[in-house]
Amino acid sequence: MMTGNKEIDNFLAQYSEEVITNALTIRTIILKTLSEVQEQIDVPAKMIAYTYGQKYNEMVCTLIPSKKGLKLGFYKGNDLHDPENLLEGNGKISRYVAIRKKDDIKTNALTTLLKEAYNAYKLRNDK
Repeated sequence: MMTGNKEIDNFLAQYSEEVITNALTIRTIILKTLSEVQEQIDVPAKMIAYTYGQKYNEMVCTLIPSKKGLKLGFYKGNDLHDPENLLEGNGKISRYVAIRKKDDIKTNALTTLLKEAYNAYKLRNDK
């Protein structure tokens, strides 16, 4: 299963089939939920950013694949309402949802978090 976006396909190709499949599933959820979001690969940081501009405060979330699994990171995730308690991490700003297997992808809860993150982006940027 590939995206048709050569840059993203090449970026994900270095990971296991399970990580690729889960990344593409979450990518679909992100693209359905965040209309007109821009997808930007940051190769040195090994992540795909979903943003509405070039500045950090315009970023909504990131997909961070690794050998062990996948993280869906949220900029300013510490401020998000998380009724299903999916968010992990204890950094000052960011939080993430860890995806180790397909069963970890809770579509409705992730969609809710993405909408929360989008609303937080709009508030931060007075949109």
